[in-house]
Amino acid sequence: MTNMGLKAPFWLDPFDRVAFPDVELAMTDPNGLLAVGGDLSTERLLTAYRSGIFPWYSAGQPMMWWSPNPRSVLFLNSLRISRSLKKTLRNTDYELRLNSDFDQVLKNCATSRRDGLGTWITQEMASAYNRLHRAGHAHSVEVWQHNKLVGGLYGIGIGKIFFGESMFSRIRDASKIALTALVKYLEQHQFAFIDCQVESPHLNTLGARAIARPQFIKYLDIYCNRDVLGNVWSEFISKDELLALL
Repeated sequence: MTNMGLKAPFWLDPFDRVAFPDVELAMTDPNGLLAVGGDLSTERLLTAYRSGIFPWYSAGQPMMWWSPNPRSVLFLNSLRISRSLKKTLRNTDYELRLNSDFDQVLKNCATSRRDGLGTWITQEMASAYNRLHRAGHAHSVEVWQHNKLVGGLYGIGIGKIFFGESMFSRIRDASKIALTALVKYLEQHQFAFIDCQVESPHLNTLGARAIARPQFIKYLDIYCNRDVLGNVWSEFISKDELLALL
């Protein structure tokens, strides 16, 4: 697929599920619209994430693919746990689970979107990420209370990077509990960072920061190809184990 001399966004070749234009050709606004079209096949999605690209669009719009510059990332040792969050982590009654109800996490995350204009997790997107989950690439971190799902997050694990997609809370700080548990768990397995995609004040308060896209792509080249030892996505950290690491 040749894009030399053209301006983004590019229309993807529907017959080529792996080709994306170079991310440096993305539009110059911070959100970095790169391409339009294609599909949400597992192969295309994995290629996208490994290349620093992700899908983001609403129902009724064409598929749009983005590569922001700068990119928001949370290096694991940069997580900020406030005094109030530490109190919540210690005093709230909750149970941590991994991948026990991925579909329900997805549905809860779909109740709101990044820009507040309604859900961006369409049925098409939900089906695609459920396929990624069944293939062992997408994972949910869940907070349960009295056997009820009250918060969590989901994303994609490739090599030593976790690509965060969305989170939700039904009780105070539930998504922060999930994120804290994920960070501590990933630290134990020598992951590099969590990709947070687009910078936000909320994520910045938790320690995320913006890095230049070229640097982000260099990290992908290194860490997406690192082997993960053991079955990282089978057993998760318990509340007691989490508290011992705070």
